[in-house]
Amino acid sequence: MLSLKNYLWVFFLSMVPVLELRAAIPIGATLGLEWVANYLICVIGNMIPVPIILLFVRHVLEWMKKIPRLDKIALWVENKAQKNTPKVQKYASLGLLIFVALPLPGTGAWTGSLIAAMLDMRVREAFPPIALGVVTAGIIVAVVTYGAASLLF
Repeated sequence: MLSLKNYLWVFFLSMVPVLELRAAIPIGATLGLEWVANYLICVIGNMIPVPIILLFVRHVLEWMKKIPRLDKIALWVENKAQKNTPKVQKYASLGLLIFVALPLPGTGAWTGSLIAAMLDMRVREAFPPIALGVVTAGIIVAVVTYGAASLLF
């Protein structure tokens, strides 16, 4: 019997930066979650922080720069975003989609949202490619985790 606790665990884990659904889907599989429910819960969880990041991250980083010790973290986050900005900027929305869709370390909804915010993209132009990227990354991770055959049958 699967408990609500397992579903909540992967839901909240998929919201965590760096881990996101790339870690939550495999963990959900090890907890015995059925792939469709696991996939949907992780995609939804991964998308919840996106509009918040797009709307507020620049203000938060500016505030952090004024506080000793937090200023180093803010600069690190900005540098990480700036490092990946040329990859995204070259192709705008398509670049953002591809960047988020690749389930590699340092990519994902959090970093994609941060890059979009640094590029001054509006929520309505950044959210769709990020969402499609999360959906795509989730499919890739689910196929790798559960195997293509188990997803079809």
